[in-house]
Amino acid sequence: QVQLVESGGGLVQPGASLRLSCAASGRTASAYSMGWFRQDPGKERDVVAAIDWSGGSTYYADSAKGRFTISRDNAKNTVYLQMNSLEPEDTAVYYCAGKMGGYGINHRAYTYWGQGTQVTVSS
Repeated sequence: QVQLVESGGGLVQPGASLRLSCAASGRTASAYSMGWFRQDPGKERDVVAAIDWSGGSTYYADSAKGRFTISRDNAKNTVYLQMNSLEPEDTAVYYCAGKMGGYGINHRAYTYWGQGTQVTVSS
């Protein structure tokens, strides 16, 4: 069993940065591939970025490329999403998720989910 807790969301102006953190509990948490997803009300939960258990392989949605960076510190059982140059279109609830095996880009592939953290980008 793995429990995930996100933090770091908030209200920021366009162009600002935020770093989201996802703390994982459980002895085998570092063995899980992790993903960051975001969801607007009434819409599908879409992948933002994903990372394999070692941190050696990553994936970014087109909307995240060049602006967001996913990373992990397995010693701390924590995954991060550094978000720069934020835009109003980035406003959403952001979720971290974990799965065994390689990372996936479909939310249905993930087993464990955090409660979500709100990111609002507005002037």
